[in-house]
Amino acid sequence: MTSVEFIEPMSDAEGAARAAELFKQAYGKEPAGVWAAPGRVNLIGEHTDYNAGLCLPIALPHRTYIALSPRDDTSVRVVSDLASDVIAEADLDGLEAGGVDGWAAYPVGVAWALRNAGFDGVQGFDAAFSSCVPLGSGLSSSAAMTCSTALALDDVYSQGFGDTDEGRVTLINAAIASENDMAGASTGGLDQNASMRCTPDHAIRLDCRPGLSAVDSVQQEVFDLEGHGLELLVLDTRAPHQLNDGQYAQRRATCEEAARILGVANLREVADLVNAQADPAAALDGVLDRLDDETMRKRVRHVVTEIGRVDDFVRAFAEGDMQTAGELFNASHDSLRDDYEVTVPELDVAVDVARDEGALGARMTGGGFGGSIIALVNAGESQRIAQAICDEFERRGFVLPRALPAQASASAHRVQ
Repeated sequence: MTSVEFIEPMSDAEGAARAAELFKQAYGKEPAGVWAAPGRVNLIGEHTDYNAGLCLPIALPHRTYIALSPRDDTSVRVVSDLASDVIAEADLDGLEAGGVDGWAAYPVGVAWALRNAGFDGVQGFDAAFSSCVPLGSGLSSSAAMTCSTALALDDVYSQGFGDTDEGRVTLINAAIASENDMAGASTGGLDQNASMRCTPDHAIRLDCRPGLSAVDSVQQEVFDLEGHGLELLVLDTRAPHQLNDGQYAQRRATCEEAARILGVANLREVADLVNAQADPAAALDGVLDRLDDETMRKRVRHVVTEIGRVDDFVRAFAEGDMQTAGELFNASHDSLRDDYEVTVPELDVAVDVARDEGALGARMTGGGFGGSIIALVNAGESQRIAQAICDEFERRGFVLPRALPAQASASAHRVQ
C-alpha cells in the first residue's frame, strides 16, 4: 500500500521568499511587501452561514502568500506559482461583475469590490501568489487568496481597515463580493471571516445574523486539543470539489424559499424558535409539517439542527466532554449526507474508516461535493488513521487522499 502524504505548511519566511521571488521574475522589480492569509477548517456549522446561522471555524497554518506593489493606473497583473510563466491582466476601469475569467477573477475582484464600495483610492496593482493551501480541498483556498489580496491592498493604499477587527469586516465584504459577483462562486462569508478574524489556539463562534456589529458577530472560543490529549486530523479526499456547478446555489435557493413560505427572514429565526423549546425535535416536526416538498423539509431539518449543534459543541468542548463533541461531529456529517445531500462516496468512506479506526467523531467539512473531512482523534493517532483511509481508498480505486496537520492558527497578516 502507498504511504499517505502529509502536506506541511510553509513558514512565513519560506512563503514570503517564494512569493517575492516569483514577483521579481514576473515583473523585474521588488514588491512593496508580502502578506499572507490562511485557509480554514470549519469544525461544525455547515451550510449555515447563508442562513444567518452559526459556524465554528479555525484558521489553518497553511496560507496563501501575496507579494504586491501598487500601480499609478487601473491595470492589474497577477501571476501564480501554479503557472509561473502566465501573467493574467485586467483593467479596473469600467470593469463589471463577471468581467474577468479564470482564477484572476478572485484577486482582481477584490480591488473592483473595494472601488465599488466607494474606496476610490484603490488603484491597480501587480501581484504574485504562492500557496500551500490545497486547491479544491474544501479548505478555502479561494478565501485565502481574496483575503490576502484585500489586506495587501488595504495596506499599500493606506485604507486603514486591516488594523482593527471591525475594519476587517469591510475587507471581508470585499472578498465576499469578489467571490460571489466577479468569480461567480457562491459563498456565505464563513471562509472570509475565518481567514481574517481567527486567532491562535481558538475557534471563532461566528454569528451570521445580518446587522450584528463586528464585536457581536464573533466570539473567540478556546480550542485546546493538546490539553485534552487529542488531535484534529484533516484529510483532503481529493474528490473533485466544485461549488459553482449549481448545486450550492440550488440549496441556498431552497432554503430562501423555505424561509419565505414559513414567513421568516431566514432559517436562523426558525432555529432560534425551535431550539428554545423544551422539546426541540417536536417543535421542528411542527415546522416541517408546514412544508409540502420533502426535499425542502430535509434541507430545513439540516440547517435548523446544525445551527443547534454549534452551541452544543462549544458547550461540550468547554466542559471537557469530548465524547459528546465527537458525537456532534458524527451527527453533523450524517445530516449533511442524508438531509442536505452534499457528500460524495469519498467523503463518506473517509468518515466511516476514521470512525471504525477509533476517532471520537468525524465529518465532512466545507461545502461538500468533494473536499475534506475532519476527525477528532487521540493524540498520536492521526498518521495511523490517515493511512487506514488511504489504504481503503487505494482498494476502492479512488484518487489517494492527502492529510494536513491542523492547529488553530493566526489570521491574515503582513509578513514583510
